[in-house]
Amino acid sequence: MDSPFIYYRYVTGKNFFGRREDCKILGNLLAQGEHVVLCEPPKAGKTSVIQQTLLNLRVTGRQFAVGQFNLMNIRTIADFLTRLGSTALRTVATTPGEYQELIGKYLDGTHFLFDQRSYAETDRIVSLNWDVDDNDILAMLRFPQRIARDRGTALILILDEFQCIGNTEDGDKVCKVFEKVLAEMRGEPKPGCTYIFSGSMVNAMNEIFRHKRYFYRQVEFLPLRTIDEKEIIDYVHKGFMNSGKEVDRTLLHGVCRLFRNEMCYINHLTAICDSLSRGYIVESTMTEALRIVLSVHEPRFLATMDSLTTFQVSLLKAILDGHVKFSASEVIRAYGLNSSANVKRLKDALMKKEIVTFNEKDEPVVIDPLFEYWVRKFYFEQKI
Repeated sequence: MDSPFIYYRYVTGKNFFGRREDCKILGNLLAQGEHVVLCEPPKAGKTSVIQQTLLNLRVTGRQFAVGQFNLMNIRTIADFLTRLGSTALRTVATTPGEYQELIGKYLDGTHFLFDQRSYAETDRIVSLNWDVDDNDILAMLRFPQRIARDRGTALILILDEFQCIGNTEDGDKVCKVFEKVLAEMRGEPKPGCTYIFSGSMVNAMNEIFRHKRYFYRQVEFLPLRTIDEKEIIDYVHKGFMNSGKEVDRTLLHGVCRLFRNEMCYINHLTAICDSLSRGYIVESTMTEALRIVLSVHEPRFLATMDSLTTFQVSLLKAILDGHVKFSASEVIRAYGLNSSANVKRLKDALMKKEIVTFNEKDEPVVIDPLFEYWVRKFYFEQKI
C-alpha cells in the first residue's frame, strides 16, 4: 500500500491539504492575468500549490497551456533565453516543422534559429548562430506573449529557481528588459502570457524583487501560509489510521513545533515511523525516526558550518541565543564580533548563504528548522 506521507515529490488531489486558501488566491491572480512571485524555502510546498491551483482551474473549465523550466543550471543569458523559447514553443507546437515556422515568424531578424541537427542530438528547439545581443534579449522575452496572443491561447509560464538569473553574466540587464516587456503586456488584450516566478533561495529572491525592486508593481507576492497545527495532526493521525496504526497526538504536537509545521520534514519523519512500526507509534519510534532524518541531512549541515568563518559562527550563535541587536556593545563583546561594521558584513554573509533571513521587524529567522535543531543540539551542544 502506498504511504500517505509523501515527501519526495509534489502532491495534488487527496494528498494535498492545508493550503486551499493559497490555491484560491493564486487561481484568482492567474485568472486575472497577474504575474506572481512565490518565494519560499526549499520543500515548502510551492510546486504543490501551483499544480493544485492549475488542477482547480482546469476543473472549472478554464483553457490554458502551461510551460515550466528550472533555472538551477542556467549560467548564461543565452542559456536562459534558449530555454525560455524552447519551453514556450513546446506549449503550442509539437513537430520540427512547426518549431521552424514559429521561430522564423516571430524571431526573424535575431540570432535564434531552429537547428535540426541540434534538435536531433540534444532535443534543443531554439539555438543560436551568434552571440546574444540586446535585440535578441528583447525579442525572446516578447516571444511567449506574441505566440500566446496571436494563437489566442492563455499561456502560463512557471520559472522555477528564478533567483539563478543572477548567476548569468548580467542578470540585472535581463531583469530590466523583462520589466519593459511586462509593461508592454499590460496594455495588450487577453489572452496572453502570465508568469509565475518561483524561488527557494529566499534572500536571493528578495534581493531581486524587494531590494532592487525589479518588477515593482508588475508582480503580486504570494506568501504561503503556515499550515494549521491541528490540521496537520488530523492529517497525520488519519494517515496512520488508514494503515492500521495509532499515534499519540501529544507526540505530533512536538513534531510540529520542531519542524515549524513544514510538511516535507513532517512527512519524511512520519513515513519513517510508518515503516518502523506495526501498531502503536511510541516516543522511541519517533526518536529513532528523527535520528534517521538527521543522518540524511547531517552531511549538508556539516558542510554549511564548515563554510562559515569563526566570526560568522559567532553571529549564528548570538542569533540562536535570542539576540536581535547585534551592534550593541555588550553583544559585540560577548561574541567577539569585532565591530558594528563587521556585524553588517556577517549578517550579509549569513543571508547570502541562505542560513538566516530577517523579517519585517529586522529579527533574524533561521530558514531551515531541522538545521536550527541540529546546530543547537549537536554543533553548539545546547540542551533542548
